[in-house]
Amino acid sequence: MEQGVRTEHKYFRVTKKFPVVWCPGCGIGIVMGALIRAINRMELDKDKVVLVSGIGCSGRIPVYLDFNTLHTTHGRALSFATGIKLANPALTVIVIMGDGDATAIGGNHFIHTSRRNIDINAIVINNCTYGMTGGQYSPTTPFSALSTTSRYGNIEQPFDICELAMGSGATFVARSTTYQALLLDRLIEKAIRKKGFSVVEAISNCNTAYGRINRLGSAVDMMKWEKECGIMIDTWEKMSPEEREGKFKIGLLRDIERPEYTEEFDKIIKESQNIAA
Repeated sequence: MEQGVRTEHKYFRVTKKFPVVWCPGCGIGIVMGALIRAINRMELDKDKVVLVSGIGCSGRIPVYLDFNTLHTTHGRALSFATGIKLANPALTVIVIMGDGDATAIGGNHFIHTSRRNIDINAIVINNCTYGMTGGQYSPTTPFSALSTTSRYGNIEQPFDICELAMGSGATFVARSTTYQALLLDRLIEKAIRKKGFSVVEAISNCNTAYGRINRLGSAVDMMKWEKECGIMIDTWEKMSPEEREGKFKIGLLRDIERPEYTEEFDKIIKESQNIAA
């Protein structure tokens, strides 16, 4: 490594054109940086890390990173990742998804991957919109918010991604924001170290598609909102329902133990081999 070059830079594909495709001010690059810092601290072998993504703005992260990568179809990233993990459980499999990718067309896969508790790490970047395809409302778009497909206000109630993950059985669930970037990379590291299905929700700003139509100001303004409304879990537990209004909790929300899918599957294989013998 050349003198003066940050060690994290070794994770980028130098043949790719920079700057990235994301809009100026987009939070997805911050999430990518958090992921790199977590992997760098863990000193993971790049050849044993697999990044899987679906379609959308967040799905471009694996394009820039020098790991084993798989850019899949919309909503199916967890299905592809499950196949990879079953084929080679020794790999560290990380799935990058947007809110629409993970909880709309991919919602059924999200639920059942949580239920199975397979050792996959899901990072869901939630910017409350389909940013790449024109700013349509997604399953996490707030009630009454504007979008290109809800010009008079969204009349659907949004998913809470973390509650959905916990209700479906995920053993590790956490949330941070692009403002709390250092918290985010530490939660990602904890998630990767956890045996079982882990979900880290990253609240991110889409100042182009979502922020502009809802008149939320610049990227900086939207990140200030993240700072003001993201409340650490220990403080959140002490707040009244009135104080929680319009805010959301961040930090480690669940860390429990359950049997991991590939280990249980391996037991079945060995048992069937013994019977056959």
